[in-house]
Amino acid sequence: QVQLVESGGGLVQAGGSLRLSCAASGSIFSINAMGWYRQAPGKQRELVAVITKGGTNYTDSVKGRFTISRDNSKNTVYLQMNSLKPEDTAVYYCYVDAKPFLWSSGSYGYWGQGTQVTVSS
Repeated sequence: QVQLVESGGGLVQAGGSLRLSCAASGSIFSINAMGWYRQAPGKQRELVAVITKGGTNYTDSVKGRFTISRDNSKNTVYLQMNSLKPEDTAVYYCYVDAKPFLWSSGSYGYWGQGTQVTVSS
């Protein structure tokens, strides 16, 4: 099993910054992708940013404000969020696509427990 532990959420004023972290542990042979999703009240969960060996991808609403990065030695993914807006308020979930064992037939998706980000106007 793979466990994901998130940290870094909180309350911030508009224009402020937060940095989210997500550390993956457990049975991890390789990681294909690490990313962040968010879900605001009454809305569907949406992809915010993802990082793979091929690069990074962001949803349009956060481009230029958010930066995703990864520390492979720690199996940790970060989301630096700058110039935060009230519409960024949501629960942010870490997602990891990983192959747990060498002999695993494929990779599996794992979710963190979520961390609340609240941006006040």
